[in-house]
Amino acid sequence: MSAPAQQSTITSVPAVAAPDIEVSVVMPCLNEARTVGRCVAKAVRSLEELGVRGEVIVADNGSTDGSPAIAREHGARVVPVAQKGYGSALQGGIAAAKGGFIIMGDADDSYDFSNLGPFIEKLREGNDLVMGNRFRGGIMPGAMPALHRYFGNPLLSSLLKLFFQSPIGDCQCGLRGFRKDAYERIKLNTPGMEFASEMVVKACINRVKITEVPTVLHPDGRDRPPHMRSFRDGWRNLRFMLLLCPLWLYIVPAGALLAAGSFLMLWLTPGSRHIGSVTLDVHSMLLGSLFVLLGYQTWWLGFLAKVYGHYSGVLPAGTAVKKILTTFTLERGLVTGLCIAAIGLAANLWLVWDWLGHDLGPLDIALTMRWALWGLTMLVGGVQTVYSSFFLSMLKMNRN
Repeated sequence: MSAPAQQSTITSVPAVAAPDIEVSVVMPCLNEARTVGRCVAKAVRSLEELGVRGEVIVADNGSTDGSPAIAREHGARVVPVAQKGYGSALQGGIAAAKGGFIIMGDADDSYDFSNLGPFIEKLREGNDLVMGNRFRGGIMPGAMPALHRYFGNPLLSSLLKLFFQSPIGDCQCGLRGFRKDAYERIKLNTPGMEFASEMVVKACINRVKITEVPTVLHPDGRDRPPHMRSFRDGWRNLRFMLLLCPLWLYIVPAGALLAAGSFLMLWLTPGSRHIGSVTLDVHSMLLGSLFVLLGYQTWWLGFLAKVYGHYSGVLPAGTAVKKILTTFTLERGLVTGLCIAAIGLAANLWLVWDWLGHDLGPLDIALTMRWALWGLTMLVGGVQTVYSSFFLSMLKMNRN
């Protein structure tokens, strides 16, 4: 796209932050002497051709190859960032930015900083986050490893859609634009490569307005391996997503375990069941009891994680969580837990009474084991409720 064509598509809207700077282009840098100059020059030229009041910031993360001096020579403002990490460098650069719109991208010359127009246009339209999409824009031969292109990136993007209803098709694209006020609102803080996923995850959680524009990915211009490590950084991104999604990490597995366990216990309580040549009896009911206990404990962990996320400001509280917190008191939790435990204890005491009636002799295992499993399940579940209620009260007390 030529410069005049780009300029014609961008409507004139007042700057969001400082009156003299509308757009800040931020590049994290660690020993990028071969490429940082080209990236800065492209960004400066693009802003000039578009008639945009802007600046280019290089957030240097401790380069020893002269990258800061090269960046300054080509028109960038260099911001030293002492804390190591991709996310740390970007946070330092964004904090120093004066523009109301931020466009971030790697300084390895893999992204085309000469075509910033589509990002600025979408930001001016009112979008809070504008992601580049390399799959729509084009991936040049050798620009992305096959593992990332066909497995890692599609997997992470799909999980983001599943966990957070993300509209993003390329969640790991490093070229993206956002409003600085929206960035400050969602409060990003991860220091490493998972910063890229944190931005999308928290944008989805906080319901900011997100869109995409096609962008082209070129082979980077480095003469060394990239800082990113596929499996290490892939796991860090996945781990971060799971930590911010109690629904899929805890609640969904808990629901599955509770449903399967309850079905087995209720189905087998009257007696053994036959499916073809297969017979299910008390041993299968024992498995059901295990499922119920694991599911109930996992549900409590998920609920407490949601409460902690809400109180710490990391996660918004859903309607159900707010309602439970409004009605919950320690006393109600204790009464509920003790009642459940009492039912379990009563079942086990009945077994003791039956045993005494048989002069402490052998009992019918097929019958008594069923009562024992119900008693065990209710007793343990009641105790879990009691102690989980204490823990929830601690969270509420700390919040107050």
